[in-house]
Amino acid sequence: MDRRDTLRLSADIPFLADPAGQKLCAMFEDAGHRAYFVGGCVRNAVMGYPPSDVDIATTAAPQAVMDLAKVANLRAIPTGFDHGTVTVVVDGTPFEVTTFRRDVATDGRRAVVAFSQDMAQDAARRDFTLNALYADRRGVVYDPMNGLQDAREGRVRFIDDPGQRIREDYLRILRFFRFSAFYERHGHGFDPDALAAVAENLDGLETLSAERVGSEMMRLLSAPDPVRHIAVMERIGVMSRILPGSTTELIGPLVHCEAQISAPHDPVTRLAALGGTDVVQRLRLSRKHQRQLDLTLRYAGSLMGARAIGQMAGVPAGSGVILLRAAMTKQPPKGFILQDIARGAAMKFPVSARDLPQLSGPELGNRLDAIKKEWLASELTKTKADLLGA
Repeated sequence: MDRRDTLRLSADIPFLADPAGQKLCAMFEDAGHRAYFVGGCVRNAVMGYPPSDVDIATTAAPQAVMDLAKVANLRAIPTGFDHGTVTVVVDGTPFEVTTFRRDVATDGRRAVVAFSQDMAQDAARRDFTLNALYADRRGVVYDPMNGLQDAREGRVRFIDDPGQRIREDYLRILRFFRFSAFYERHGHGFDPDALAAVAENLDGLETLSAERVGSEMMRLLSAPDPVRHIAVMERIGVMSRILPGSTTELIGPLVHCEAQISAPHDPVTRLAALGGTDVVQRLRLSRKHQRQLDLTLRYAGSLMGARAIGQMAGVPAGSGVILLRAAMTKQPPKGFILQDIARGAAMKFPVSARDLPQLSGPELGNRLDAIKKEWLASELTKTKADLLGA
């Protein structure tokens, strides 16, 4: 039987107030099934954080989900049918609906599952207690893994045996540090049993795809202050497995400098601070992130001013350059420097080939390059007349 806690969420919680979600859950209940909001959306509501992805767990089998959606004239997409997941689109809003499951076998990357009618079995295969919270459409919270208190206190704990949870999917090593960075409160620190299990299962990180590791690391590096978490990862050997050659020397000063000028928590800038060998390949960075990382590292050692950096590297990479410089020199950046970078990125080089009709070919190209260098050295203050000597 589902375990119900005494908590009832406020009806104005976004996912409870959304008619689309209510309509979907009512569809299952009317057909004799149970359906619950689950995971991140419930966790964040309990903890007072902004809404997360809204997922639905149900006792209905995947084919029943497809059939019920068809009768209700809803679009249903079998996105992960064999693993129990169907995406149902209600009034333009997609919901991932997953049948209760239990693990039959795992290999550290993926699981063979069997469908279930038991919420406790479904909850037991999740990673952390605070992610194993369910809420019905009336807002009543169900807590089969004693995660409600952990969510209220901001404590990140694996469900049952940490080592077993990790061996089911070694990505949970990185997820443990990411969730700790985002959700830990009140100075609880790291669960010692979890850290011991991480240290014992480091070899499993080698089995993960670069895409999964990269996605998880970029999310971790987006946390407001992941410094302590990255430091612990380095100390127990995680960083040397996923980013050989990386160092935490600059990450602390960098995050401090970000806070001083209210800079965004940019994961690429933080990745540049960590360094390492074959970063792009090991984390399978997107082309956008590859370019930003390349520009950040290329100009970090230059002597250009903020506007010139913005012109050459753009806003994200330009901001990263200025912050990395500040971290390396231990000199706090000026409060207006982000605005200067943005101004520089928006400015247009005032000289074009039409202004030099007497030149052509390589001579024209060389002259334009020389003029642009002069413009950059002036922090983009020189006008066309200044640059052409008029």
